[in-house]
Amino acid sequence: MTISQIPRRKLNDGTTLPAIGFGTYLLNGSEGVETIARAIHNGYHLIDSAFNYENEGAVGQAVRRSGVSREQLRITSKLPGRHHRYKEAIATIEESLYRAQLDYYDLYLIHWPNPKENLYIEAWQALIEAKRRGLLRSVGVSNFLPAHLERLKKETGVVPSVNQVEMHPYFPQPDQRACDASYGIFTEAWSPLGRASSMLHDPLLEKIAKRIGKSVSQVILRWHYQLGAVPLPKATGDERQLENIRIFDFELGAQELKEIDTLARPDGRTANQDPAVYQEF
Repeated sequence: MTISQIPRRKLNDGTTLPAIGFGTYLLNGSEGVETIARAIHNGYHLIDSAFNYENEGAVGQAVRRSGVSREQLRITSKLPGRHHRYKEAIATIEESLYRAQLDYYDLYLIHWPNPKENLYIEAWQALIEAKRRGLLRSVGVSNFLPAHLERLKKETGVVPSVNQVEMHPYFPQPDQRACDASYGIFTEAWSPLGRASSMLHDPLLEKIAKRIGKSVSQVILRWHYQLGAVPLPKATGDERQLENIRIFDFELGAQELKEIDTLARPDGRTANQDPAVYQEF
């Protein structure tokens, strides 16, 4: 899989993202550097991190070790809830860059809205300012519900370029995706394979995968792509990394999409992290 074979998604600010990315949660230290560098080598040019993952340094080192030019890559990090106040947010963005030893992030997100603290507007204004200063190329949010997005637009006039949310066949988020699209916001999917230990053995998904001659993970990730979302799977080994990225040479038919729709569950979240009440610091 080469970079030219991976479609690009155009954001509302004119920048682009590859149609699939690589998640780095729990990829830390030298082993994390090695895994992330191999992912870049294997064709993942969108790398997702966060201040709270404590691996921005590993991501930066992997970027330098990968042999791929910085201009080809799209590196993401996220602002933690404990630093939503404006001055703290600016300093945290700077610290994120110092940790990674990067001059800029291609995409920087507010990790969670933390509505109880009610500081996410302040945090959003800090991201807008950091973009103005050239520290960030694009700014967005993560786990923001429609009411949070509406307030961002109403109070600042600036809508995010990306909303990264939990999304997988057990929790497809149709209303959230429709809301994102109505604002011109692109949806990214964290935990795109759900609880992989169980979802990859779902009988219906196994049946579909066998029918079309693909793996279950490929079926799920292709489903994301056809719904217009950018999935961010994580895999440590070369075989699985390459398997996950090879989703652009086949298509799910209407029957497969309809069957996958039946998997949606009201309680489909993997860890009951409802942004309306969940607090992340």
